[in-house]
Amino acid sequence: MPRLAQLVMGPAGSGKSTYCNSVQRHCEMLRRTVHVVNLDPAAEQFQYNALLDIRDLISIDDVMDDEELRFGPNGGLIFCMEHLAQNLEWLKESLDDYDDDYVIFDCPGQIELYSHLTVMEKIVDCLKSMGFEVCGIFVMDSQFLVDAAKLVSGFMVALSNMVILELPHINIVNKIDLLSSKKQLYNLLEKSMTEVVEEHLDGDEILGKRYKKLNHAIAGIVDDYSLVRFLPLERDNEDLLQDVLTHVEMALSSGDDQEHFEPREFQENDNDEGNTNVGFVGPGL
Repeated sequence: MPRLAQLVMGPAGSGKSTYCNSVQRHCEMLRRTVHVVNLDPAAEQFQYNALLDIRDLISIDDVMDDEELRFGPNGGLIFCMEHLAQNLEWLKESLDDYDDDYVIFDCPGQIELYSHLTVMEKIVDCLKSMGFEVCGIFVMDSQFLVDAAKLVSGFMVALSNMVILELPHINIVNKIDLLSSKKQLYNLLEKSMTEVVEEHLDGDEILGKRYKKLNHAIAGIVDDYSLVRFLPLERDNEDLLQDVLTHVEMALSSGDDQEHFEPREFQENDNDEGNTNVGFVGPGL
């Protein structure tokens, strides 16, 4: 059985640690062992049982309290991650005893790690050298759906992660239960990005023409190449979580002899304000 890994990424506060805890708990109910590794040196607390914690190697408090370094929060976090990249033997030695297990890595949210720095690439290369099949998980807060500029920004960050890491990739829109209307989620899942951006910007007299053209151009590129798609998720919804895990296993599977699953389709049953129940049709996963 191959060694499987998820690299969970996304902006701070998007629910990455909650996702890791939900997957671990869900798999426990299925009697499947899933380990979680915390790679965020600035983490204060998390609910999952951590197999490894980067804070045992280095923490952001260690760096910020150092009188010689005197880093701020962002600089301190980057220093910690670069220290990990220079000491990947710590990670290798710690994971050597776990041959057949599923490991989820809870990663920091700083965008610099996924744009121009090579830290995460080195971590991915390290995991691959250990025999892991790695899938990238990008978690985006549902509040990105309420504003066109936020939505385009979220798409571009997800795309940056995909391009830089070159991994099988699953994008998740999290906390959908917090949306005031299910129509916002339906638009994301069923409409093109160009259509969604047009609806957001239509009649907006504040934004300049160049800004609108830029958003339309970015949306057009994403649509033309079908680059970014999202799966919905909310806390304590086991069906949606199983959908995500099925997509992850499909992304990681290889060979024509693998069983293929047909994803359940989103269905807009009701657009009433305040109703955020999600409906699906099609075969269950």
